Amino acid sequence: MANIKDIIARFSEKPGGLIEAYHALQKKYNYIPAEAIKEAAKIFGVSEAQAYGVATFYSYLSVKPRGKYIIRICESAPCHIAGADEVIKAFESELGIKTGETTPDGKFTFELTECVGQCQGSVVVTINGRPYLDVTPEKVPAILAEYS
Repeated sequence: MANIKDIIARFSEKPGGLIEAYHALQKKYNYIPAEAIKEAAKIFGVSEAQAYGVATFYSYLSVKPRGKYIIRICESAPCHIAGADEVIKAFESELGIKTGETTPDGKFTFELTECVGQCQGSVVVTINGRPYLDVTPEKVPAILAEYS
């Protein structure tokens, strides 16, 4: 099992390698640990502030621990018009958390995102990248049950 330093080092000679390293770290840990940012700064020869800036610039990346399952709901105009606000309320109610939070058991993190390119199926929700189309508040319990 690769450690943080090994994961980062795999990308050290690639253009854009820092972002690729962060994606690999996030795939393994579901977030980018603080020690990984320090290590990335050393390996890529940038300041810790610059390494942190890259880690926090992209909404897909997270420097905070997150749940095993990352639920993202699209908040773009088509999904908003189709009822995203009600779907958000249903997820918050079912999970007992607000957007941007993680359930106490560490199972789910609930986030907002911009368009995921599935506007024909608004409201769109993804869980660890798997899309759910035409989501309504009534469908939320069944969707979550798939991950119990």
